[in-house]
Amino acid sequence: MITKHDFGALADGSRVHSYLLQHKSGISLRILELGGAIMELCVPDRNGRFTNVVASYDSLADYLLDTTYFGALIGRVANRIAKGKYEIDGREYSAFINNGPSSLHGGRIGFSHRLWTVEPRDGEDPALILTLHSPDGEEGYPGNLDVTVTYTLTADAVSIRYEAVTDQRTPVNLTNHAYFNLGGYASGSILGHTLRLDADRFLPTDADLIPTGELRAVEGTPFDFRTPKTIGRDFDLAYPELALAGGYDHCLCFTAGETETPVLRAEAFEPISGRVMQVLTNQPCVQLYAGNFLKDPAHPLSGGYPQTPQSAFCLETQKMPDALHHAHFDNILLSPGERYDYTTVYRFSVS
Repeated sequence: MITKHDFGALADGSRVHSYLLQHKSGISLRILELGGAIMELCVPDRNGRFTNVVASYDSLADYLLDTTYFGALIGRVANRIAKGKYEIDGREYSAFINNGPSSLHGGRIGFSHRLWTVEPRDGEDPALILTLHSPDGEEGYPGNLDVTVTYTLTADAVSIRYEAVTDQRTPVNLTNHAYFNLGGYASGSILGHTLRLDADRFLPTDADLIPTGELRAVEGTPFDFRTPKTIGRDFDLAYPELALAGGYDHCLCFTAGETETPVLRAEAFEPISGRVMQVLTNQPCVQLYAGNFLKDPAHPLSGGYPQTPQSAFCLETQKMPDALHHAHFDNILLSPGERYDYTTVYRFSVS
């Protein structure tokens, strides 16, 4: 079942809506037209109690001013582009600088702050088909880009399929910026969550969180999650790479790289609730972010719950950040006639 709800108005009077998807299994998902953001994802604990496990806001005003990208779709280019400048076929382009010396998550008004067109598709597994047209030159990116994102709710999972086509060669690297706390979004620190990642390398960064170009083995570092461990076990800010970011905020590269179809890449477990979240994707990398910068007192979370560092974590499946400046990184250029097509699934169970 899908129901549509009014969520407020923009300055020009346009109404903004949210859509609630409910599955007969009991799992539910709420999506906002603005940014295509995941507002709620309610899943059961080991006692059958349903709780929202993603951080979100109660008001449209908070989403419009949001700099944390709660639950939002990110594009054209997720993560950072150093100095916002890059070249394609000998021509220089400049993306909007909005994060220190860099362009972050699409620029001044990325896909996270755009109104998406939403088409509900009811059925046993309800779905929302979101579309967005990004015109040539928007935020400094070349080419007209047409994007389709499909959210599908199944009995135990949320599937997100990202598709895009262009009429000029242009960078594309899409993701979703959901913040998870499997104990419930207002349950405190996520450092006690157990996490496993099928990733054997990570990208060290400089002080501006731009990858240095090195692909370093995770072995012997706090970034080795190949064997399950708590997020907090090696959360040692004396380690230089963690100190620069205030905690985990790094791209980890999956052992087998990009795959044709989604495969299991990550698993998180919260011991008090018993909730387990598996991440399946055909993307080659994931940005692990431990919510280090959740500290804005002016914008509390739903129900007035304050933002606090390390109270939620992100597993943003994507290609390597700042790939436009490193020839040995993933190719994020999409050409006319090609189709960008990736899927990530967040699947839930209990233990």
